[in-house]
Amino acid sequence: MEAARSSAATPQPAGQQADPAVQTAQADPLAQKDLQLAHLRHSLRPGQQQLADWRSGPLAVSAVPGSGKSTGMAIAAALLLAERYCHPERLDFSADQQLILVTFTRAAATNLKARVRYYLRQLAIPPSGFAVYTLHGLALNIATRHSEASGLALDQMTLITPNQSHRLIRACVEQWVTSQPRLYQTLLEGQQFDGEETERLRRQSVLRTEVLPNLALTAIHEAKSSGLQPADLLHISETVVRRVNQSAEGEVADYGVLAIAAGLYEHYRHLKRQRNFLDYDDMILAALRVLSDPAIRKIWQSQVYAVFEDEAQDSSPLQSTLLEILATQPDLTAQLNLVRVGDPNQAINSTFTPADPIFFRRFCERCQHQGRLAEMNQAGRSAPIIMEAANFLVDWVNRSYPLAEAPFRPQKILPVSGEEFTSINPPPEAAGLEIHQPPDIYQTVNRIAQRTLALLTHYPQAAAAVLVRENKQGQFVENLLQHPERYAIPVNLAAQGITIYNVGRRDRQSSIPAEMLTLLRFMDRPHSPDYLKAALATLAQRQLITRQDFNRFSSQPEQFLYPSPLDSPPDTGRTARRYCASLLRAKLELPQYQLIPFLALTLQYDQTELATADKLADRVAQQTAFEPSLSAAIATLDEIVASERFEPVETDDLESRYTRPRQLTIITMHKAKGLDWDFVFLPFLHEALIPGRLWVPPQARFLGDFNLADVARAQIRATTHHDPAIPDVQQAWQRADQLKIAEEFRLLYVAMTRAKRLLWLAAAKQAPFSWNKPENLEEKPICPAIAALARRFPAALMP
Repeated sequence: MEAARSSAATPQPAGQQADPAVQTAQADPLAQKDLQLAHLRHSLRPGQQQLADWRSGPLAVSAVPGSGKSTGMAIAAALLLAERYCHPERLDFSADQQLILVTFTRAAATNLKARVRYYLRQLAIPPSGFAVYTLHGLALNIATRHSEASGLALDQMTLITPNQSHRLIRACVEQWVTSQPRLYQTLLEGQQFDGEETERLRRQSVLRTEVLPNLALTAIHEAKSSGLQPADLLHISETVVRRVNQSAEGEVADYGVLAIAAGLYEHYRHLKRQRNFLDYDDMILAALRVLSDPAIRKIWQSQVYAVFEDEAQDSSPLQSTLLEILATQPDLTAQLNLVRVGDPNQAINSTFTPADPIFFRRFCERCQHQGRLAEMNQAGRSAPIIMEAANFLVDWVNRSYPLAEAPFRPQKILPVSGEEFTSINPPPEAAGLEIHQPPDIYQTVNRIAQRTLALLTHYPQAAAAVLVRENKQGQFVENLLQHPERYAIPVNLAAQGITIYNVGRRDRQSSIPAEMLTLLRFMDRPHSPDYLKAALATLAQRQLITRQDFNRFSSQPEQFLYPSPLDSPPDTGRTARRYCASLLRAKLELPQYQLIPFLALTLQYDQTELATADKLADRVAQQTAFEPSLSAAIATLDEIVASERFEPVETDDLESRYTRPRQLTIITMHKAKGLDWDFVFLPFLHEALIPGRLWVPPQARFLGDFNLADVARAQIRATTHHDPAIPDVQQAWQRADQLKIAEEFRLLYVAMTRAKRLLWLAAAKQAPFSWNKPENLEEKPICPAIAALARRFPAALMP
C-alpha cells in the first residue's frame, strides 16, 4: 500500500509514457483513494477478495485454519466503510446506519475492532460507521435500551454463570424432588433395586448431587438456547414415551428424561426470578423479546446496514436468529445483509455448549445454491507437510466414521499461491512432521524437553507449545519439566532460560476469589490459627513473604500479631507480621466495598488480575447491597468459590502472553484455538481420549448404560434440527456418542493446525487408565487417526 502511494507521486523519466491510471490519481484525490483501495483489495487472497467484494445480500464464507478470516473480515469492513465514505452513491448505506461486526469472545472483539481501525487509519478514513460486539454484548445492548420490553433491570439483577454445584441448580433439584416424588422414586429404583437401605442412600446422593444437577444444567442451557419452554420439553417427552411404548408394547422403559428436565427448568425459572439472577441465555432471549415488537424491530433494522459474524460455527440457534433479524432490511424486499464467516471443521464446543455446527453448514449450503458461498482455502500459517497431514485426517475420518452427520466438511487446506505471495508458507523444521511412540508417558515428556531445548536454542525467537486434551495432563507435563531431577529427565529447561508457562494453572482465576476469601476470613477472625496460616500461605504464594514454617506463627496468633518487646518474631517473620497488621488496619479504616481492591493491590496483582478483582468486588457489592458487612461478603465469596465458575477479565495482550519467544506453553487443545506456534507437541494421543466414547460412571449405572444429560441434549437437538422422529433414550445415547466422536476428531484437527514449522505427535505404549493417578500405567492403544497418519507418512515415524 505504501508502495502504491509512492509510485503514484513519483515523476516519470523524460521520454517514458506515464501510466494513465497514475496520472489520473495524481490529478484527482478521489481517484488516488480508489487506487489505494484497489491495492488493498489486490493484497488479499482469492477467498478474502470475495469477502471484500461483498456489498449486499447473504454470504457464507467457509475458511480453513490459518486462512486469515479475521484479517479478511477486517479489511472487507474497512473497504466497505471506505466506499461508503468516498462513493456514498454506490451503496444503499444511509448516514445513520452502522456495520455491525460480531464475534465470539471479548478478546476477539477487541482484536477485530483494532484491526478495522488500523486499516481505516491507513486509508485516511474516519473510524466511524461500525461497531464490534460479542454476541452476548450485542444482545445486552439491545435489551438494556428497551428495559420495559426486555424485562431486564440490570441495576437490580446479578449475572451468574452456574455450574453443577451452584446453589440455584441445587435448589431447583431439591424443589423438583419434593414436587415429583413418584418420578423421583422411579429414578431411585432404576433398572433394578432390592430395597436395601444403604444402596438407597447411595443412590439418593448420586441423584441429588450428580445426575439431576447435570441434567438440569445441560437441558436448561440447551432448551433456552433453542427457544424452548418447559411446556415444549414436556410435549416432546410425551411424544417420545408414547411412541416408545407403542412400538415396544411397553417392554422398553423410558424415564421421560425431558419431562424431568421440564420440571427442573420450571423450578429454575421460578427461583431465578425470585432471586433476581440473570444468566447469559437470558440476554439473548431478552433481546429477541425486544425485537418481537414490530416498531422497535424496525428502528433497529433501520440502524443496521449489515451484520458480519466471525466464528459462525459456534453460534446457537437463537443467536443466529437474532443476527438474521438485525441484518434484515426493513423495506418491502426484506433483503438479508448477513455475512457469516467460520470453519465448520473447527467446531469444538458443541458437546458442552449449545453451539451446533450443523446450522452454519446449512447456511453454507443455502448460500451455495444461490452462488453466494466463498471458500478461503489458502492458508499461509503452516508448512506444506503439516497441511497435508491435516487434509489426510479430514479425508480419513470421513471415510472411516460414516456417521449420520459427517465429522468434517470436505475442504482442503492449500498453500498460498500467486506471484505476490511467493514463499509465504514457512519452511518445515527437519521433516516438519514427527510421530513418536515412547515406552511410557515419562519418556514422552523427556523427549519433549530435549527437543524443545534443541529447537529454542537454535531458534531463540521461536515459540513452542504442548497441547493436551485435559488439564490434568498439562499439570503432569509441568510437574515433570519443573522438577526434572525427580524423574531422571536430563534436561532442565528453566535452568537454560526457557520459560514453562502452564495456561491451565494461570487461568484458574478462581484463585482470585479464593485468595480474597482467605484474606477476608483472616481479617474477620485474625485469632484463628487456621485462617492465619492460610493467609500467610497466600502471601508466600504471591512471593510477598519468605516461605517458612508458618505453624510456629499460627500456633500462637496473639503473640505473633501483637508481640511484646520480649516476643519479637524472627527477622523472617517481621515482614509477614507487617503485612498482617496492614490487613487488620485496613479492616478498621476502609469501607467494606473497598477491601477487595485493597487486597488486590496488596497482593500486587497484574493488569488482568486487578480487572478481575474489580469485577469480583462489584459482584460482591451487588449481592450484599442489603447487608453490607464483612460476614456477608465472606458468605458470598464462599458461595462463588465453592459452586461457580467465575469468569476472569481478558486483556488485549492475551495472545502474546501465550506465544512469547523461548517459552514452552502448556495449554489445552480447546484453549489453543485461534493461536499458533512454530513448534507444536501433541502428546498422549490414545484411543481412550481421541476419539474416546461416552462413559457412564459406575455410581450412576443403576439408571442404565446412558447419561440422562447427554440423552436430553440429543433429544433437544433433534427437535431444533426438525427431525421427523425424536430419538428414544437408546437412540439419543447413540447420537450423543457420535457427536462426541466427531468433535474429538475436529479437536485433533484444530490442534494439528496450530503448528507452523514442526508438528510433533506422540502416543506412549504405556499410559494411565485415569490421569488422576498418572503413576498407574498400563498398555493403551494408540489413537486410530495417528496410526493412519503413521501409515500414510512412514518417514515421519521416529525411533
